[in-house]
Amino acid sequence: MSAHSIDRRRFLRRTGQAALALPLIAGPGQALARRLAELDGADAAGSSLTILHTNDQHSRIDPFPMDGGRNQGLGGFARRATLIDAVRAERSQVLLLDAGDYFQGTPYFNLYKGELEIKLMSAMGYDCVTLGNHDFDAGTDVLAQRLAEASFPCVCANYTFSNPRLRAQVRDSIILTKGKVKVGLYGIGIDLNGLAPSAISSEVGFANPVETARRLERQLYDAGCHLIICLSHLGMQTRVPGALADPDLAQKTRHTDLIIGGHTHTFLDAPREYRNELGRKVLVNQVGFAGLRLGQLDYQFVPTGKQVNSTVKTVK
Repeated sequence: MSAHSIDRRRFLRRTGQAALALPLIAGPGQALARRLAELDGADAAGSSLTILHTNDQHSRIDPFPMDGGRNQGLGGFARRATLIDAVRAERSQVLLLDAGDYFQGTPYFNLYKGELEIKLMSAMGYDCVTLGNHDFDAGTDVLAQRLAEASFPCVCANYTFSNPRLRAQVRDSIILTKGKVKVGLYGIGIDLNGLAPSAISSEVGFANPVETARRLERQLYDAGCHLIICLSHLGMQTRVPGALADPDLAQKTRHTDLIIGGHTHTFLDAPREYRNELGRKVLVNQVGFAGLRLGQLDYQFVPTGKQVNSTVKTVK
């Protein structure tokens, strides 16, 4: 478990200015506490929020087979659902997120073209997802149909779609409220050229990830979000000359607090920490592939900013 304290100045600006405008009879510290209490009326010390996340599930509906492999008996949607329910039973404010590639990898996808994955993710109560390159493998019409069947929104801001059905199902960003905490989420996808058949990639326009992220994070910041999260499928590193990865995005943005990544199947035991353009901390996390792990970040809003503890849970 690791502890971080991030982006204190912005949190103070969002919560402290309103508090400091109140009569300071008891001093600014108690005025801040009063404002924090407004964020979570059940706890005068401030609000808490748990982020659970997955990436690159790749249609691994069942646990890995007992075949002597290193992952035998691990993973599976049912076991992950049990783990998620256990966290929700302990914590009142939980967001469940995914960074893409929930499709492709087992015969379930070949047979049902993502229908089962979307039904199970909806049953588990996912709150928001982004798109991975393999989510396009059955074509844009099928992807549009699956997203229409989902109980959760999909965000991806740097793609444009010639398919109007898909365009109607994908948002640039969304604001979700847990308690009194406003969480802004936006999505960033990887360039599909070379990763998807040309018949598919030709239907998806790709915009610069950094320019897009800066635009969306600013919109969410101006909307008063207390926490801004990017769901990214760029990966932790890239072999493509000139392409960007999550660490680049972290260092070139200004208001994003957390990047939940995918694509490179990177098993991180704790989030990596970077400094953005303003010198503030940004966390980047990724939890491997196939639903073998469930990432957990527990945020606590305190008078000095936001503190977060991170945990990685093995699904077994």
